[in-house]
Parts: sequence; structure tokens; C-alpha cells
Amino acid sequence: MMGSGGWWTYMRHSGQEKPQVTRSLLLRVLRYANPYRRQIIGMLVTIIFTTFLGLLNPLIFREIIDGALADKDISRLNVLALGLVLIPIVSGGVRIIQRKLNSAIGEGVIYDLRVSLYQHLQRMSLRFFTNTKTGELMSRLNNDVVGAQNAISNTIVNIITNIITVIATMAVMLTLEWRLTILGVLVLPFFIFIARKLGSQLQGIARRQMGYNAQMNAMMNETLNISGALLVKLFGRTQTEVDRFDTRAADVRDAGIERAVVGTQFFVLISLVSVIGTAIVYWVGGLLVIQDAFTVGTIVAFGTYLTQLYTPLQALTNAPVDFAQSVVSFERVFEIIDLPLEIDEKENALELERVEGELIFDDVTFRYDIDETMLLTDVERHGRMDNVKATLSGNLDDKAKADKNGKSAPKVHQARELALKHIAFHIKPGQLVALVGPSGAGKTTMTYLIPRLYDPSEGQITIDGHDLRDVTLSSLANNIGMVTQETYLFHDTIRTNLLYANPTATQEQIEAAAKAANIHDFIMGLEDGYDSIVGERGYRLSGGEKQRIAIARVILKDPRILVLDEATSHLDSQSEALIQEALSRIMEDRTSIVIAHRLSTILAADQILVMDRGQIVEQGTHDSLLAEDGLYANLYETQFSQQRELA
Repeated sequence: MMGSGGWWTYMRHSGQEKPQVTRSLLLRVLRYANPYRRQIIGMLVTIIFTTFLGLLNPLIFREIIDGALADKDISRLNVLALGLVLIPIVSGGVRIIQRKLNSAIGEGVIYDLRVSLYQHLQRMSLRFFTNTKTGELMSRLNNDVVGAQNAISNTIVNIITNIITVIATMAVMLTLEWRLTILGVLVLPFFIFIARKLGSQLQGIARRQMGYNAQMNAMMNETLNISGALLVKLFGRTQTEVDRFDTRAADVRDAGIERAVVGTQFFVLISLVSVIGTAIVYWVGGLLVIQDAFTVGTIVAFGTYLTQLYTPLQALTNAPVDFAQSVVSFERVFEIIDLPLEIDEKENALELERVEGELIFDDVTFRYDIDETMLLTDVERHGRMDNVKATLSGNLDDKAKADKNGKSAPKVHQARELALKHIAFHIKPGQLVALVGPSGAGKTTMTYLIPRLYDPSEGQITIDGHDLRDVTLSSLANNIGMVTQETYLFHDTIRTNLLYANPTATQEQIEAAAKAANIHDFIMGLEDGYDSIVGERGYRLSGGEKQRIAIARVILKDPRILVLDEATSHLDSQSEALIQEALSRIMEDRTSIVIAHRLSTILAADQILVMDRGQIVEQGTHDSLLAEDGLYANLYETQFSQQRELA
């Protein structure tokens, strides 16, 4: 009878394009197995040994019937019965060793792949992450890595085991009776016919169920995270979402019932074919026994071998597709590992020591153009559907719709690809430079170039006279501190979040940084103090509290160049005052580039850069820019008028 994986394999692959396996891909896969060649050899030995042991049982049955029972030989019967007990004991022990070797290979491959993947992802540019779904990365780190492991530790092992079993079993069967062997193998085409006939139906049902599951899971991810749950409650859509979830769960249930019924029909038909094949063999074999062509014990042994033959033969009919499916998981893993690094170090990059803080932008232009060779391709995962594009409206497969219309799905482009144009300015060590301008002017993009989150498309940026592309990334990061408008905290303690800037900092240093950021008293007022958990993305804290912790984190890092977005519009006046005071401390004796929203910061700036549509349209001090009566003067009269009156 077909094994439990047989019909499922047909169901998964019937009607789908077979994944392609190239020679180069196969050789690369084998290289990942190479460090475990001793374990693989040991496992092959155990496979051969357990296959040999499995062939002994039918022969013992024949000897019991034709020898011990026919001759009424009790001593021989005792030995043979003992053999029936010892064989599974020995085989079980060997299988435990085999499983240990198999696990060592599989888990080792998973470890190697995951570390390689994660290491490479950590070195990818910010552009890569802004154009790649987090879920796709998680899928490759988890599902595809496990699929790759399956290729080495399961699929290949199963293919080898089945080949050895089929060859050995047929060899023994042919020595027993070649005519019955041919009769036994003749039923195999019926297995394939039924599998393909019902397989396409099962495949369609399974794809629908996986699609429904994907929709249901996507909805849970969207509505059960803190932001989604907050939105549902604020708009009073609790019952709406419950009803929507009810509908999707019902779809999963109905598809599951349908699949179970069709699957049972499949098993019944396969069992019937298996029974017919066995009946024919026993019928013909019985006639041969009656004609004294061979013994009763031989036909009993033959029937047992027949059962042992069917399962591996059925599995081998699926082997090419199974193997391709598993190995192609490597292809999706290798795609990430092979992605070129947009932000990379030169071979002999300079290690920056303590910098002075001189910063020069020399005719810098930056485009948000997307190089497709540096992004992941959309993949069709055979047997899975996890690419839900519209969580609530339920569009399962935009790609399928696009293909149906004969057009490719539309690509998403940056709203303005040319973000910065011919930016040029010079910041001396210790100066405070304020960036002002309307929303979308390119201020944030420009600050992202300083710590080399992006590289300029044209021109160069120098720090203390060194091109940023000539220095090591680690030393650049050590000398630049950045506080973004959207503060991110890990779901961990306040202490852990602060130590992320300086893992070797003492408690005294942590507290000094927190005091400088005006957050120490608040932390000490918490029940667990610095060991308090901040929650998912820091949601247990207010906006001002999160921002002050972020400032404390940068103070603990003690960078020579400070880049920050002074966004305080969403804070209450007390938090804003505390943050302004903390910022004034952190900017002392540092080169500071600030996206300024406060008049006090602008007035204190040594230099003001006024940006509009990706260009510096005005540059100078507060008084000189007011005298020009241009964009800055207009911003001063509109955006900062209320602050001026309050001052």
C-alpha cells in the first residue's frame, strides 16, 4: 500500500510545473553536505545493514513453515523464533544510531545556512530592507532553510534507502520465483494512474485550503499585533473583525473536510489496487504450490516481500519531484547569500580612531533607483501559498491575475527617485548645523548618507578628509550617533536597550547617561527600575519617554558626530522641555546635524541649510537668511511664528 507521504506528494505536485535542478545548484548543495561526509558514510552503512536485516524476516517465516513445522523440529523453531525477536532489537538499535547521524547532518546544515544567511542580511543596505517584505526574509530563514535541510537529511536519504530496498528485495524475490515477481510489479502503473487522477483534485483542494490558511494567518498578524489591535478598537471594528475571521476560519474548515473525504477515497482505491495485486500473486502462487512448483513457506515469504516492495517503489516514482522540491529550497537560500553588497568595505579600509568631526558633502546626488539584481525575486513556493497581498480584502494571488491578463504585475517605485541634487556644504568640527525645509525636501535622506546607510549616486562625503567609502563600517558607526524621529526599542529591559550602545558600560555610566537625558528619575520610579520591560517596540512607554531613552542610548555611545531628528511636535510641553534640555547637553562639543523643528535650535545653529525638492536652496546664519527674504524667511513667518510668540 502507498505510504503516508505518497498521495500527499502527488497532491502537492500534480498539475504544477516541476522545479528545476541544475548541475551547478546540485554541486553547491553537495558542498554544504561535505563537512558531514563521515556522518553520511556512517548513515549509508546503517541503511544497508537495516535493509539486510529487513530481508531476513520473510526467509525466517519460510524456514519456520517449510522446515521447523514440516519436520516438527522444536529446537530449530526455538532458534528461528529467537531470531524474530533479535532482528527488530538489533534493527532498532541501528536505527537509533542512524537517526542520530541523520539529525546531526540536518541540524548542522540548518545551522550553517542560517548563520550564513543572517550574517549576509546584517550587511545588506537599508535600501534592501525598504524594498523587501520582512515576512519573505523570515520565510527564507525558516521555511526555506528547513526545506534545504530536508533535501540533505531526509529526501536524499529516503531515495538511497528506497533504491537499496527495491534492489535487494527484487533480487531476493527473483531468486524465489521470477514469474510472481513480474506479476507483483505489474500493478505499479495502476498506483500511478490513480495517484495522478485524484492527485490533481487533491492538489486543487490543498492549494485552496493553504490560501484560506494564509488569509486567516495574515489577518491574525495584522489585527492581533499592538498597532492593529489599537486600530480595531479605536474604530469600533471588533465585531467586524470577528465576523471576518469567522468567515475565513469556516473556509479553512470546509476545505479541510473536503480534502479529508477525497483523501480517504484515494486511500480506498490505492488499498483496493494493492489488495488486487496481492490477491493475484497469492492466486498464481497458490496454483504453483498445488502443482508443487514451490512450498507454502515460499509463497508466505513472497507475499511479505511484495508488501516491502510496493512502498519504496511508489516513493521512487515521486522521487524526482520530491528531490527537486527540496533542493530548490537551497536556490532561494543561495539567492540571498549571492546578493551583492551595496554598502561594502574596501579590502584595506581605514580604521577611524577618535575623529575631529569635520564633515564635507561634495556635489552629492542621490537616487532611490532600485537595482533588481540587489533584491529578492518573487518565488512560487510549490505546495505553499503565503503571499497574501491584501490582508482584509482578501486578494490571494495578484500574480495569478496578472498572468491571466497577459501582463506583469505593476512595480512599486519611489515617489521621487531623485532625492538629492548636487548637495554641497562644509561642517567644521564642533559646529551645529540645522536642516530646515518643507516635508519631502530630502532632509532625512541626507542624514541617512552620513552614517553610510546609503551611498551617494554621485559625488562624495568625507569625514576628517576621508571618503566614507574608504573607512571601515564599524569605525564609522562608532563615531556617529543617530536619534531618529521614530524611536525603536527592543522588547527587553531598559538596561538592555541602553547597553546596546555600549555593552561594556557600567551601572554608573548608564545612570549618568540617563540623567543627562532627563530620564533617570522616571526609570527609578518604575517598580523594576532599569530592569523594567519596555514592551513591543517600547509601547509601554510614552513618546517622550522613548525618545529620552534613545537620547540616553546615544549619550552612552559618546559619538563625535551627532545626527538627530528633533521631532517634538507630538509631545506634551513637559516632555518637550526635558528633551530639549537633554539635546542641548548631548550636542555640546560635538559636530551636530539636526533636522530642526524648534526655533531655539535654529537660532543656536552655526549654519542653517534650507532644503527644498532635494536641493539646498539657501545656506547661512539666521540673520543672513532672513535678510534674503526667501524660503527660510517664509518658513520663519509660518512654521515658527507660534514658537516666536511663546518665546
